[in-house]
Amino acid sequence: MSAKPSIIKRIFTLIWKTINGIRKIILNLIFFGFIAIIVVALSAEDEIVVEDQSALVLNLAGSIVDQKRHVDPIEALFKQGKSNDPEGEVLLSDIIYVIESATQDPRINTIVLQMSNLRAGGISKMTAIGNALNEFKEAGKTVVAFGNSYEQNQYFLASYANSIYLNNKGAVSLEGLSSYRLFYKSALEKLNVSTHVFRVGTFKSAVEPFIRDDMSAPAKEASSALLNDIWQNYESIVATNRNINENDIVLSPQRYLSKLDNVSGDSAQLAMNMKWVDELVSDEAFRLAMVERVGTNKDGESYKQISFSDYYAAVKPIPSLIEQDSVGIIVAKGNILNGKQQAGQIGGESTSALLKKARFDDKVKAVVLRVDSPGGSAFASEKIRQEVIALKDAGKPVVVSMGSLAASGGYWISASADYIYATPTTLTGSIGIFGMFATFEKALSNWGINSDGVSTSEWAGISATRALDPNVSAVVQRHIEHGYHEFISLVAEERNMSLEQVDRIAQGRVWSGTRAVELGLVDELGDIDSAVTKAATLAKIEKFDTKIIERELSTEEVFVQKMLATASPYLPAASTQSPMLEQLFSEWSSVVEEFTMFDDPNGMYLYCEHCNY
Repeated sequence: MSAKPSIIKRIFTLIWKTINGIRKIILNLIFFGFIAIIVVALSAEDEIVVEDQSALVLNLAGSIVDQKRHVDPIEALFKQGKSNDPEGEVLLSDIIYVIESATQDPRINTIVLQMSNLRAGGISKMTAIGNALNEFKEAGKTVVAFGNSYEQNQYFLASYANSIYLNNKGAVSLEGLSSYRLFYKSALEKLNVSTHVFRVGTFKSAVEPFIRDDMSAPAKEASSALLNDIWQNYESIVATNRNINENDIVLSPQRYLSKLDNVSGDSAQLAMNMKWVDELVSDEAFRLAMVERVGTNKDGESYKQISFSDYYAAVKPIPSLIEQDSVGIIVAKGNILNGKQQAGQIGGESTSALLKKARFDDKVKAVVLRVDSPGGSAFASEKIRQEVIALKDAGKPVVVSMGSLAASGGYWISASADYIYATPTTLTGSIGIFGMFATFEKALSNWGINSDGVSTSEWAGISATRALDPNVSAVVQRHIEHGYHEFISLVAEERNMSLEQVDRIAQGRVWSGTRAVELGLVDELGDIDSAVTKAATLAKIEKFDTKIIERELSTEEVFVQKMLATASPYLPAASTQSPMLEQLFSEWSSVVEEFTMFDDPNGMYLYCEHCNY
């Protein structure tokens, strides 16, 4: 009787093993077949051919950045179009490299600027691109811009073109700059949330939205001066590029209406009359004009051209197998947070690790720290600055190249460098400090929830559910005041200034790069190339490479990136939000981001609130 269950068990076990074995074989065939397809696809990519007398199409999209933010590979897989994604990012260094390569490339005689999907860049980054375009033109080549319309950032870059083409039903939108924020004081009061703010600095208004319903007079004064500095730079460059009067760049509503009436409401013709553009054309007319300039491509449907991404793939540098002395470049871009952060944010530990990596690399003789940050955690900022000091103590000069912004914590990590460069429109300074947290005792009480108990000291009883003891509040404020004194003392020591001199230009006020040079906060106006040259000079090296110092990807990460990049062109386009919904969610996501970035262990922050121009 006992044999039957054993036989039945063996039969079912055999059946299961057979089924499971077939399942594994099928899955392995599918998996390894997929891998084989990927390998074949990677090895069988069509060779990119650049035809003689071609046009390089700079179809820039998304945001121009110094460092791309980390994107999950699966998320990246479903983002359609690497070269025209308005939500994507493109490296400034890649754009400059492509333009410089095209300048020396006899096969390229024209650059076409197409920027319909370009969303953000910052004047300093756009100026760097513009300078490269000027060198391209000085080589006897031509730059043209074509768009159905031009927003302000797009038009700034387009102004560097020899000719600007506009769709005959298009428009140019030039409005100037503004600084408006949401203020939450009344909303927090209605929610019975108690906001406790500690700060030093007349102009340190990052916390104003939580304690006011409007912008304070000092904040308006500082913001107005800063906006005017930046906008004057914009107007000056555009007016020079287009050979027009600065007063003709942004028209008052009354003057705009008068000019619009003169052309029967035709925005495109208004742009022509104001000399903002050179010619009004349809898509077909522009195609024919380019065919006449560079010739017809192989399929006969358009002009000879190569896209930005294809040209970069064709000319990108091949890593040298022989290492020589180098200037290391470390990018510190984003909010300064504690711990290890992904690319696109600055981590107290992760960015410090990159600086340490440069310190122990015998081939790295000097470092350029590229800073593009509004600041953040005071603790994380100091950890990074300590590594800058360690680099200098190791005999390796450190030169800071400020990008669009290097303010508050961004200035803190820059202050101890051997030399500091900024661009005219860099936002920097914001030397101040604040602390903030909320308690919810009133809101909870409204719902009949109360906190009570005992503790061995006032410190042990601190909680978000209880009112803040005034004595504890006084202690926190004293810590903030001490932090501010440390900040201005640091600047005074590193910039060879007195405490009084620093205090007068500190108080949380933000300055343009031009003003920062005048005030002594920055040594010189210049771009990242100037910083690299200076670093090499300080290190006393004549022949050198530049070396980007970043976290190295694992073999698995490299494989996944290549695999997904190969698959992405075959996926359907992802759906997008409507512009109105997108703008609404953007407003609220920025509010959430402001709250989530407050992670300093001591509750002290070096953060610039004026860094969104």
